[in-house]
Amino acid sequence: MKSDPISQNDKTSIQVIERMITLLDALAQYPDPVSLKELAKVTGLHPSTAHRILNDMVSKRFVDRSEPGNYRLGMRLLELGNIVKSRLNVREASLESMQTLHRKTQQPVNLSVRQGDEIVYIERAFSERSGMQVVRAIGGRAPLHLTSIGKLFLSVDDQKSVRAYATRTGLSGNNKNSITDLNKLERELSLVRSRGYARDNEELELGVRCMAAGIRDDSGELIAGLSISAPAERLSDEWLEELMHTAEKISSLLGYRSEIEV
Repeated sequence: MKSDPISQNDKTSIQVIERMITLLDALAQYPDPVSLKELAKVTGLHPSTAHRILNDMVSKRFVDRSEPGNYRLGMRLLELGNIVKSRLNVREASLESMQTLHRKTQQPVNLSVRQGDEIVYIERAFSERSGMQVVRAIGGRAPLHLTSIGKLFLSVDDQKSVRAYATRTGLSGNNKNSITDLNKLERELSLVRSRGYARDNEELELGVRCMAAGIRDDSGELIAGLSISAPAERLSDEWLEELMHTAEKISSLLGYRSEIEV
């Protein structure tokens, strides 16, 4: 059975939508209002066609007419963008990339967020057939200063906040490798800031090492961390670049735009 051919009206509607998107993309390139003449030039549309479509978008608030003959993106786009943002979920945005990273490293990949003075593991990617692994339970918690992801969160705090954290928690340790001295912790956090990633060298658990990179939202706020956990002798620095690239990819899905390409 043959499908019905696309009618002329459908073709016209599709063409109008394509032209609307072209105009919106063009407006997005300019920080200031743009003239009709300039928009027609960069889009290749006839001025009368561009004018007609822009008027329709002005009526729906997708475009604002700042003054006669000049246009900019409208507030309706901001409203829709905020709806999209409110529905974005860091866990959902991370799952596919976490699975990909796990397949490349064959080690568990953890997603964690900060709650008060602890991190909470909210998702993981691992395989039961990958042999010995360090698997963190979803919902599990750990002190900030003993974990790679926790150090990421502490590294974005100011000195006063870090010292207040140290006072509240007493910087208690789990073993001989745990950082329990404030000066040592501050030096460690300085390294995290300069490197852009963090490590846990058997500080939470003997025989287990981790590396972590941060995930940021569209405002640039650190909202989660992505880490690879492995037996101490297995953790490879070769995974670091891929870890940071994965965290950057997830951040971009959440609207973050970095000036530095990973």
